[in-house]
Amino acid sequence: MVYGPTVLFALGEGAILPLIPVIAARLGANVALAALVASALVVGQLCGNLPAGWAVARFGERITMATAGCVALLAACAIALASSLGVFALCVFVIGFCAAGFGLARHSFMTTRVPLTFRARALSLLGGTFRLGMFVGPFVAAALLALWGDERAAIWFFAACLTATIALVLFGPDPEERFAPLTHRPSSPVREADATTEDTGEVVTGSIPTQGRAGVFRTMWRHRRILSRLGLAAAALSAVRSTRQLVLPLWGVSIGVDAQTIALVVGVSGAIDFALFYASGQVMDRFGRLWAALPAMVLMGAGLIALAFTHDSATADMWFALFAAVLAVGNGLSSGILLTLGADLAPQDDPAPFLGSWRTLTDAGGALAPLAVSALAAAISLAVATGAMGAVALVGALGFIRWIPRFIQR
Repeated sequence: MVYGPTVLFALGEGAILPLIPVIAARLGANVALAALVASALVVGQLCGNLPAGWAVARFGERITMATAGCVALLAACAIALASSLGVFALCVFVIGFCAAGFGLARHSFMTTRVPLTFRARALSLLGGTFRLGMFVGPFVAAALLALWGDERAAIWFFAACLTATIALVLFGPDPEERFAPLTHRPSSPVREADATTEDTGEVVTGSIPTQGRAGVFRTMWRHRRILSRLGLAAAALSAVRSTRQLVLPLWGVSIGVDAQTIALVVGVSGAIDFALFYASGQVMDRFGRLWAALPAMVLMGAGLIALAFTHDSATADMWFALFAAVLAVGNGLSSGILLTLGADLAPQDDPAPFLGSWRTLTDAGGALAPLAVSALAAAISLAVATGAMGAVALVGALGFIRWIPRFIQR
C-alpha cells in the first residue's frame, strides 16, 4: 500500500514518456514543436507542486492521490482519442500536473510516518520505485508496439495502471490510518541552533502552525533561508540529473555513434543507475546526508567536465561509454537525496506546504537545465555546455558542504 501505487503510476508514465514526441509528430508537429509538447510533462509537474502542497495539507494524502489519479485517467483517455495537437499537449500538461500531486502526497506521508533511523532508506526505496517505472516502462511500451503496432496501446496500458492505482488507493487499507504520524522528533535532524523565529525564515521549533493556518506561500516565506541556500544546492543536483539524461544521447549523435550503440550505452547507464538506488539510503542513514550528496555531485560534475574534453578525441566513443557509466554511478548514489532532505527540513506537523515549495525549487532546476544546455550548445558548442553543467555540479557540491551541516544534524 505504501509503494504499490507509486510503482503502478510510474510504470504507466514511463511507458508513454518516449511516445509523446512520436504521437505529437503524428498529429502534425515538427521536431521543435514535438520537443515542446514533450516538455509540457515537466512543466505540468513544476506547476503542480504548490497546488499539491495545498491539497495534501487541506484534504490529506489519500484524497489527493485518488483525485490526481482520476484526473490523470481522464487525460490519458483524452490522449488516446485526441486528434488535435493542442488537446494532446494540454493532456500531457495535465498528466504532469497530476504526477506532482501524486508524488508529493506520498512524500508527505513518508515524512510524517517513517522514523528518522531508517528514513533515508525508505525514501530511497520510494525514489527507486519511480526509477523502476521509468526503466521498465519503455520496454513495456516497446513490447506493446510490437504486438499491436499502435502507440495508443501504451496509452491504454497507462490508463489501466491508473485504474489499478485508483482502486488500490480507494479500496485498499489506508496507510494514513494504519501508521500513526510521529508526534515528536527526539532526534530531529534539523539543528536546534538554527530553529529560530519566523523573522529569520528558519525552522520554528515547537510553534509550527496547524494545517488549517499554514499556507503554501506563508510557509515558503517562513523557510526562505533554507530554500535560498540548501534549496538552491538541491536544485543544482536536479539540474545535473536532467543534464545527464539530455547530454548522453546528444553527445553520441555529436561524435557520430550509431543509434543502436547510443541506445545500448544509455540503457546500460540506466541499469547501473537503478541498481544503486538503495545504496544511497544506506549511506545517508549510517553516515549522514552529506556522505551521499557530496560523492554524487563530485562524480557527476567531474564526469561531465572530463567528458567535455573528449569530443574530438580519437577514442571519443570509448570515453563516451566510460563517462556514461561514471555519471550513472553518481546519479545512482544520489537516489532519494532530494526526498530525504525535504523530509528532514519539513515541519513534522504540516509538511505538505513546505514540500510543495521544496519540490517546486528542485523541479525548476531540472526544467531549466535542458534550456541552458540547448542555449550554450547553440551559442558555443555541446562540449562547452557539458562542461558548464559540470561546473554547476561542483558549485552545488560546495553548497551541500556548507549548508547540510548548517541545517541538518548527522
